[in-house]
Formats: sequence, C-alpha cells, structure tokens
Amino acid sequence: MFAETCQMKRTRQGALSVAACLIWLCLGGVGVASTKGVPGPATRDAVPGILVRLGDLSDNQGMTLGKARVEGEFNEVARRFGLQKTGPRSRNYSLKMVWAPERERSLYVGANHGQPHRLNDVWEFDLAAMTWIMLYAPDCPRSYKGLGEDFRDVNFRDGLLITKRGGPAVIGHTWSGITYDPVNRRLLYMNTWVTNQDDAIRQLGGDPGERYKGPPLWSFDPKAREWAPIKTDPPGPAAPYGAMLEYVADLRGAIWHMNNWQMRATWLFDTSEHRWARVAANEVTRGFKTEAPSRELVGYYDPGRKMVVAHQGTSTFHFDIAAKQWTRVISTPKGSQRVPIGHDARAAFYHDAASGHGLLVNLMEREIWAYDPDAIEWSRLEPTGDPMPSGERMLAYVDHARKVLVVIDDVIVWVYRYRN
Repeated sequence: MFAETCQMKRTRQGALSVAACLIWLCLGGVGVASTKGVPGPATRDAVPGILVRLGDLSDNQGMTLGKARVEGEFNEVARRFGLQKTGPRSRNYSLKMVWAPERERSLYVGANHGQPHRLNDVWEFDLAAMTWIMLYAPDCPRSYKGLGEDFRDVNFRDGLLITKRGGPAVIGHTWSGITYDPVNRRLLYMNTWVTNQDDAIRQLGGDPGERYKGPPLWSFDPKAREWAPIKTDPPGPAAPYGAMLEYVADLRGAIWHMNNWQMRATWLFDTSEHRWARVAANEVTRGFKTEAPSRELVGYYDPGRKMVVAHQGTSTFHFDIAAKQWTRVISTPKGSQRVPIGHDARAAFYHDAASGHGLLVNLMEREIWAYDPDAIEWSRLEPTGDPMPSGERMLAYVDHARKVLVVIDDVIVWVYRYRN
C-alpha cells in the first residue's frame, strides 16, 4: 500500500521523498485508518480447539496456546515499526489492559517513554480467536516533549491539540490511568504528559490563551473505533503522573486517585453526567497522607467486597467505598520477600472474579502472586505446566470469560488458571 501510494504521487522529476509520502499518509491517505474489513465480535470465530484446551486447564496450571494472528488495515506508520507482525507490544509505564465485558476482549493503549516510537494506536486482544486487532491505526509519531518531526496531521481545535482523524495529538503513558466504562462501553484514559502544549499551539499558529485547561480525559469507542475528548466544567482534579483511574460500578463512575505533591485526593468522575466530584476520603479519621497509596500504584475494583485494592511498592491498601476510607493494610520494608513489588512499569494487578482474589503478575521477574483481601495475605504462586514466556515487551490481563490470566509475548500466548 505504501509503495503503491508513493508511486501514485511521484513528481515529474520522479523524486518524491519518503518524508513527503509519510506526511500524506499521516494526513489521511488511502488505507490510513480504515479497519472496516476486519471482522467484528459477531463474525470472528474461535480458533478450533482453543475453548476445549482452555476448559481442560487445571487449577494452578500454565499453558502455551501458540501464536496469535495480527489483524488490521495497517498504515505506513504501523508497518514502519512492524506492528503488523508483533501487535502493539508493551510500552514503558503502560502495562495495564482493560476488560470490555460485552466484547469479551481486553483493550490496550499507551505510549513509550521515547523509543522506538510514541503512538496513539488502540488495540484489543481476542483470546478465543487468538487475535490481536488494531482498532485505531496510529497517527504520526510524536516526540518526547512535542508534536514530533511531522505535525501536519495536528489541529488546534476547541481548545485541544487533536489530529485530523480525531485522535489525541498529545499521547502519554497510561500508568494505571486507564479503565473501561461498561455502561457507556468506552475505554477511559487520563492522557497526561509532559508536552509543553502552549509551545505546540504556537507552532500551529494558535492562541495558547484558548487552550482547554481541565483534566485531559479521553474516551475510545471500540465499536465505532473512534477517539473522543471529554471536556468537563470545573471543579475537576489535577492530572498527576502515575495515578490510578478505575471504574467503580457501585459509584456509577471512575475514581481518579493520587497521594503526592501533585494531588493528594481521590476524585470521582460521573460517566453519565460527565462531572467530577472530590470524594471526602478519610475525612473522619484523617490520615489520608499516610493511609492512601502514592504514585506508580497498581490496583483494581473488587465488586463483591465493594472495595478498591491497590498495591504500591511493598505496601497494600484497601479503599472502602461506603466508608470512603483508605487503609494501609500491609506495610513491609523495601526489599521484603513476603510481598511482590507494586509498580506500574513492572507489574499488572487484576481482580480474578473466579476466586475473588487479586492476581499480580510481575512481567520483569516473571512472577505471579495472589492476594486474599479477607486474610490480607499475599502468596507467591508456582504454576505447573508450561513456563511463562520471557520476552522484554510482554502484556497481561485477566480474561473473565475464560477464567484465566493471559500473558502475551508479542504474538506468543500463555494462559494460567489460578482457580476455577
């Protein structure tokens, strides 16, 4: 597609530069964003035998399922980085995947720190079909602090830096700042990053005084395959790095939490009304600063116990949503072997509905830990069967439909059943 496109646009001198061709593709050339030909949830079939193999998996057993396919109509930017072969691969400080229950798939988004790229593409993984699906092909790559070498695909519109295809022109890590709203069926992403947006706006000839200064919350609709900014009126929270965004069904919204100098608070975003409200967390007992987790935390919502469970460093925390109370339930010294390391650049931490426990997978050390919120106790697991992969860019999520932890090393898929 890229070669054919470049050929079509050759100048009379026969010297169309690669840079010019990239610009045309980023701006919306043939095949840039379309994934209309890719099967949707209702038409993609399960790989023969996969569901039987998953059903036969025993407790505490790991199994390598094989290689996943990678689907999508890939633009030149995606192909330049080999995404049509590898899928998204994990990106720095962007390990969290979010489960979309109506799709029975897990979604992924997030930008690297710098290399090999900084992209705003969106993916989902279908375990039954053993397929990575690119839902949104990337716009032009961005630099660490700016819009990148080619920013002709960027507009300053309605106070926002937005691409001509409607995607975020500023793209950050996700840390733990993504979640899924199952009511409105949207991925939610607090897209906070170090870009000097006023300088970027001036580059585009805009007025920085018109910039939207509220929380940089974005949504992605996996069915329509579209990004959309969510602008809200004050009051609203700050947008610190390394914070947690987590949908809490019993609160009908998503909490946004941080406990450091950038923001010492827990906020709630009403996903129906698009309003923010500060949660009166720990107001009766005080102690928010010592009892609530700080940056780089990992965590999940437990709907049975009606609590958020978080782990940061070597400390574990519970947030009782009825009492609006954070409590540090485990505190161990740095380097303790009794608990895992909770850090969004190393680990992913999910609720396992089948057991009611939390499962933390340290993708650097290739460890799996289980957390029992009732006993307030961690256990390091020793899976039987096939060993976990050992790639450098792995991702993991819990597939609630098949009751397994899924670890993906590019296209190699490994599953683990904790308890059935």
